[in-house]
Amino acid sequence: MDKPKKNFLSFQLDPAKFEPATEEEKAQQVQMRESVSYMKDAMRRLRKNKIAMVCLAIIIIIVLIAFIGPMIYPYTYSDTNTERQYLRPMQFSAAEQAARAAGEKVFPHILGTDALGRDYAIRVIYGTRISLAVGILAAIIVIIIGIIYGSISGYFGGKVDLIMMRIVDIIYSLPDVLIIILLSVAIRDMVRDSSSVIIMKLGAGMVSIFTVFGLLYWVGMARQVRGQILSIKEQEYVLASRAIGASPARIIRKHMIPNCVSVIIITAALQIPSAIFTESFLSFLGLGVTMPMPSLGSLASDARTGLISYPYLLLYPALSIFLIVLSFNLLGNGIRDAFDPKLRS
Repeated sequence: MDKPKKNFLSFQLDPAKFEPATEEEKAQQVQMRESVSYMKDAMRRLRKNKIAMVCLAIIIIIVLIAFIGPMIYPYTYSDTNTERQYLRPMQFSAAEQAARAAGEKVFPHILGTDALGRDYAIRVIYGTRISLAVGILAAIIVIIIGIIYGSISGYFGGKVDLIMMRIVDIIYSLPDVLIIILLSVAIRDMVRDSSSVIIMKLGAGMVSIFTVFGLLYWVGMARQVRGQILSIKEQEYVLASRAIGASPARIIRKHMIPNCVSVIIITAALQIPSAIFTESFLSFLGLGVTMPMPSLGSLASDARTGLISYPYLLLYPALSIFLIVLSFNLLGNGIRDAFDPKLRS
């Protein structure tokens, strides 16, 4: 028997459209997402960010050149020779040309030489190493102080939080550049005459830089951690830990700080370029690392005297600072996007 045709103007539903789906049709609608941890999911999102991955590759290449390059490079950063002053990139001095004519192998000066005849490539490499070391160590100092200060302020709250946050506000209100210069000069004078072996190895300038970061640059991290602690301490598992008699130190260490790891990573990643730029700024003013140890800032400062005749001496350290700071900033933005739960689809 033929099925009757449905009137076009009728509002009667067609029962054939509501038949149970087959198993194959059901399987096509199943969309199961793999169960992954928070950190693994964040790293997966980070790997999908092409700009962040390119910046990470640039940072890895710069780090390898800065820390492995001096081991295989034939020149040292303090090797002076007045016969090869202000050589152009890939240029040889008269003595080196004579040695090459005699059949000797002479390694070229890839980036030329400076006013004292020192190979400029190795000095830029060492300056990059100093800047990276300062940025990473400064970030570690900021993380340690900021986590301790912010977690204590957020956990105890009340008058403790009020007093500690007013101290942070006072530090925020200070003029950064002026305080940095004053602290650097004062600390450098104090440690210059010290007989400490560590200070002698690091130099007065490096100690002053780390001290400045320890005194001024932790406030941002402290505020970020405090905000996270204030929201986390209202959770049920924190109340359960208190109920079974856990100490505040254990609650902060075992339950609160691990849940702030995303904020800590993001803030630390953005702190590194700020530390590198500050170190370069202080070295440019002569308050950074002690000579003859090069720094990107001190190299840029020394290049000002021959800027018109030898502009490439300023180009290389400035380009290194630009690449390092830009790569870390873009990588930090990628990390922030990857770890932010609000941006997850």
